[in-house]
Amino acid sequence: MSRRWIPWLALAVLGLLVLSGVRPYERSTWLMEVAPILLAAPLLVWTRDRFPLTSLLYLLIAMHAVILLVGGAYTYARVPLGFWVQDLFHLSRNPYDKLGHFAQGFVPALIARELFLRRRIVRPGVWTAVLSIAVALSVSLLYELVEWGAALALGQGADAFLGTQGDPWDTQSDMGMAALGAVLAMLSLGRVHDRQLATLPPPEA
Repeated sequence: MSRRWIPWLALAVLGLLVLSGVRPYERSTWLMEVAPILLAAPLLVWTRDRFPLTSLLYLLIAMHAVILLVGGAYTYARVPLGFWVQDLFHLSRNPYDKLGHFAQGFVPALIARELFLRRRIVRPGVWTAVLSIAVALSVSLLYELVEWGAALALGQGADAFLGTQGDPWDTQSDMGMAALGAVLAMLSLGRVHDRQLATLPPPEA
């Protein structure tokens, strides 16, 4: 399968990054939301030759980046798509942030799975899925700790970043959505992922 579309996908995400930063709702919130992209992008460029990822993973990472960019531009509680879903299902809050936390489990679980299998850290099987889900939940936990730190450091100024919308159980539901995303990633894309992994050359030492 041709991978020529991957650089174009990267350019599209870069364009959206610039666009989202032109007039975000809150500049500080935008910066905190897009920080994972700013950290991951140089790493992906640096490893593109020595440790190329599957096309599936590049696509999912790009989709996750788009979710972060939209949330950063509007803040999660004000994303128009979330208001549409809220009205459609008569929800009490804008649910867009839950999509972000679902992706926060779905994508890191597949990243972990790819690293485990390609580096032969774990043998293919049930334990690969279990440990990949555990990694995704660790990422979710780390993010919640970052949110806690932001709340302590910024006080009310962190409300848009936290996106709790008055929900006292927001942290628990965020991690629950990440767990759901990680489990569904293993169940739905395991075989597709395996087929793509089989086409990649062994990684450099």
